[in-house]
Amino acid sequence: MRRRRRATTGISGLLIGTVLACCAIGIIGVAISNATSSSSQPTARPAPAIDSRQELPTAPATPLGASPTAAKPPATPTACLEGLTWEPATLLRVIDGDTIEVRINGSEERVRYIGVDTPERGHPWFDEATQANRRLVEEGQLWLARDVSERDRYGRLLRYVIAGNQFVNLTLVEQGLAQVVTYPPDVRCVETYLTAQQQARANGIGLWANSTTPRPPSAATTEQQCHPAYPDICIPPPPPDLDCSDIAQRRFRVDWAHGDPHGFDGDRDGVGCER
Repeated sequence: MRRRRRATTGISGLLIGTVLACCAIGIIGVAISNATSSSSQPTARPAPAIDSRQELPTAPATPLGASPTAAKPPATPTACLEGLTWEPATLLRVIDGDTIEVRINGSEERVRYIGVDTPERGHPWFDEATQANRRLVEEGQLWLARDVSERDRYGRLLRYVIAGNQFVNLTLVEQGLAQVVTYPPDVRCVETYLTAQQQARANGIGLWANSTTPRPPSAATTEQQCHPAYPDICIPPPPPDLDCSDIAQRRFRVDWAHGDPHGFDGDRDGVGCER
């Protein structure tokens, strides 16, 4: 009886040892298989870091109120305009011969031309000057530049104006439809204006064809027909005695060194027929 139990016990131990050995072999095989599979897979590369200092290209901004084609300031058509800073503007309305309304830098503004004056409504040559101004400012992109002052006493922007390649202020003087007025310190183009005005007056065009400002027939008789008290326009000496309602010119210079024989400058501020 004891011999059978010993034999049974020996067989059982042999079986258990065999099972354990098989399990160990299986575990080792699985581990080897996993290791082989891991080594055969490609290693993932980390994503490249984004450099926060790198700038993305951006489209250039279009100034408010400017035409999309207005990429750069104009070439200045006259030497007196060199060195100024120009801003693009969009025409909204023509008021008269020397005033327009524009949109500039996102705002609507009324603009008064620097250094020139055209006839007021109800006076001779008003319609002609207004139509000439309209033709000029509709020629192309508007560009505006200041001299020294930003605005006049009425709140209007004071500006030199280029339309296309035309210096609008000067062209009106050349056509005899505007006369020169000087308001220091905005006088950088006054000599250019005066030269053009003298030529228009000599040619007897526009304002200078008016019966109260006759065309001087020659240099020898100029001083007899144009009184020196009014150096920027041609007003004959009295008689007859004239007043502001008799002439088309407004806001012209009165040189008190020669008096004011027609009484155009009632407040003696050096400017005749201000209204």
